[in-house]
Amino acid sequence: MMAVSSACKGDTMGMDNGKYVRYTPEQVEALERLYHDCPKPSSLRRQQLIRECPILSNIEPKQIKVWFQNRRCREKQRKESSRLQAVNKKLSAMNKLLMEENDRLQKQVSNLVYSNGYFRHQSQPAVATTDTSCESVVTSGQHHLTPQHPPRDAATPAGLLSIAEETLTEFISKATGTAVEWVQMPGMKPGPDSIGIIAISHGCTGVASRACGLVGLEPTRVAEILKDRPSWFRDCRAVDVLNVLTTGTNGTIELLYMQLYAPTTLAPARDFWLLRYTSAMEDGSLVICERSLNHTQNGPSMPPVPHFVRAKMLPSGYLIRPCDGGGSIIHIVDHFDLESARVPEVLRPLYESSTLLAQRTTMAALRQLRQISQEISQPMAVSWGRRPAALRAIGQRMSKGFNEAINGFTDEGWSLMESDGLDDITVLINSSPDKVMGATPMYADGFPSISNGVLCAKASMLLQNVPPAILTRFLREHRSEWADSSIDGYLAASVKAGPCGLPLARSGNFGGQVILPLAHTIEHEEFMEVIKLENMSNYRAEDMLVPGDIFFLQLCSGVDEKAIGTSAELIFAPIDASFTDNAPLLPSGFRIIPIDNTAIYPSQNPTRDLASALEVGPLVNRASADYLGQRGPTKSVMTIAFQFAFESHLQENIAAMAREYVRSIISSVQRVALALSPSPFGPRNLQAPSGTPEAQMLARWICHSFRCFLGEELFKTVDERSDSMLKTLWHHSDAIMCCSLKAVPDFTFANQAGLDMLETTLVSLQDITVDKILDGGGRTNVCSELPQILQQGFACLPGGICLTSMGRPVSYERAIAWKVLNDEEIPHCIAFVFVNWSFI
Repeated sequence: MMAVSSACKGDTMGMDNGKYVRYTPEQVEALERLYHDCPKPSSLRRQQLIRECPILSNIEPKQIKVWFQNRRCREKQRKESSRLQAVNKKLSAMNKLLMEENDRLQKQVSNLVYSNGYFRHQSQPAVATTDTSCESVVTSGQHHLTPQHPPRDAATPAGLLSIAEETLTEFISKATGTAVEWVQMPGMKPGPDSIGIIAISHGCTGVASRACGLVGLEPTRVAEILKDRPSWFRDCRAVDVLNVLTTGTNGTIELLYMQLYAPTTLAPARDFWLLRYTSAMEDGSLVICERSLNHTQNGPSMPPVPHFVRAKMLPSGYLIRPCDGGGSIIHIVDHFDLESARVPEVLRPLYESSTLLAQRTTMAALRQLRQISQEISQPMAVSWGRRPAALRAIGQRMSKGFNEAINGFTDEGWSLMESDGLDDITVLINSSPDKVMGATPMYADGFPSISNGVLCAKASMLLQNVPPAILTRFLREHRSEWADSSIDGYLAASVKAGPCGLPLARSGNFGGQVILPLAHTIEHEEFMEVIKLENMSNYRAEDMLVPGDIFFLQLCSGVDEKAIGTSAELIFAPIDASFTDNAPLLPSGFRIIPIDNTAIYPSQNPTRDLASALEVGPLVNRASADYLGQRGPTKSVMTIAFQFAFESHLQENIAAMAREYVRSIISSVQRVALALSPSPFGPRNLQAPSGTPEAQMLARWICHSFRCFLGEELFKTVDERSDSMLKTLWHHSDAIMCCSLKAVPDFTFANQAGLDMLETTLVSLQDITVDKILDGGGRTNVCSELPQILQQGFACLPGGICLTSMGRPVSYERAIAWKVLNDEEIPHCIAFVFVNWSFI
């Protein structure tokens, strides 16, 4: 053992019968070349190496084997050493951040202790207290920032510099001082693998969030990335630099006009008139701080812009400090007043949530920095024939196109079509040259010349008790539950040079959905993939549909159900099999944003309340029940937007088709939301309300028929009340399922164990037939026993193996099938119970 360990230390050592063998430099060089080609050669390969390389002819194959073992050992040690060094570097930086955070918290505690003692001796309801890091007023124990000085005269460079210096001071006090009371964001725990230390404000004006983190980039590169806000902040439409001034301290003052997209169709977009100050500090740190110029005197101004609400940015910015050993430690502060009073009351929590600000803005900056750092450290990484930077650019285009569709700005060529008066679905038309390139058949920033315009149908709705992550994941994995294959065919035709006719009024013959992963960002917060809908073999050329497979490029985020209050998106665009980086993209999709569940939301006309539209009771989903059990009742706003390229003479027809399609999607979402809602008699609920009358009736029929045909009870003890019988059936440990009486039976109902056994949901259950899950022997048994079941009323089946909807094998000890009769003694369905089932 000691000889082997020692042999791992040098390149020129080998071992034979406990003795060292020294290799010549030429032999080591030859072995290294061979190692890079094949790190673990077989015995035959090692013999072949000796024959092909004369310089190794005097070395025994056993010695070659030992050399390769030692070389792999050194490689493993090297990688582990590098990993540990990286972890140690992160821990050291994180320790420094935590020590600074501890100092800040100690200052905050001291201020609170002082304030508490002061209040005991005062009768006034509010008392001013001095904070050395930032002037503030303490009222009811909470900090409220007040301006340190009256509005400055911004008509001169000196006045702008004075505002810039005040902005820097206030920003630093928020980033490292106690000007704002920060609390750790729920669900975010600091550590070497975390994105950073994330905090949100408590009791200050507007919404604010703060982050501290380590990135493997130099400060100047970090500053360059962060200044380019549209490249990493998906909600940012544009930032225009209108003027630049240089200060005497090698700093710069910039006057900016910034526009942010609205996240839903129910509220206007926001814009900002800003001052940005960039400066280098004495310790080598870089500071980029910003604030709104809304209340300055005599200074430059930006007139109101139609369709935008002028919001306010309070002193915010980035403190970038060089880190020992390379990289940077970054402090981020985002502080906004988003004018929540200018939106419907139901949406105000979206504009008053510091958590949402942290997730969509502050953490987005850190993720972009860490993603670019990772790409630099892995320069050879390629996915789908593209570098990560190219995939990021494509993802940015996808998100931007979806935001443009939701907002429909007139300066981009969008105009509103007259409503059909049936519902609140909005249809917009865009025929601008920038959107559709008609001068050349080649792809540019628009679409093929055959298309004369783009149409967008969009709507927003309110969801209740459906976690965004779970619903988005279901929409991603079960496209057939909501998508129309003929519409998919039409969308695919829009990216091919050729006529785009109306889709057929039937479904295509898809072989199935195949998800091809492309790339993911840091912490898997967002990933890109290609959806392949296979071989529509029944499409004909005269149908004007695309023959062969259909491809969609898809961007998905926010599907981690463990994250608290996270918004989720599923954005997709049809692409051709020969997709290029500059190919046109026509994004459509879904965005679901959670609303703070502590607020009260009255009914609004533009909002669809899904819960009030559902006709049947909620069904069980364990993940949803666990989610809601931890977080309480939830509400979220879902926005749907679908874009269609069209020819001008088909505009009215395509508009009618788009409205009808979005209506069908809304109906499908209602059905899916119902199925994904938690059960009213789930284990986390304190009370057990009754299920639907139909479900109670089916449970009673199942139990009564079992007793009638087999002469015993299905359950050892059961309350004869229908609601209790349904609850017992649902939670029974054996898988109980019902199937239709068709020639090829399909499943119509399953209890929770049955859904777990088939790895499906009640929504998807109806698409599964009995013959798909049973193996050859099981199908034979069922087919042979079916006449007996219908005549005698039951049959006992031997144990066997079946397949889940995901293709996994499941074994069961035995099964019983029996005929289920309704109250008129007419056969309703066939029930199965699979006893002692388990995954193989």
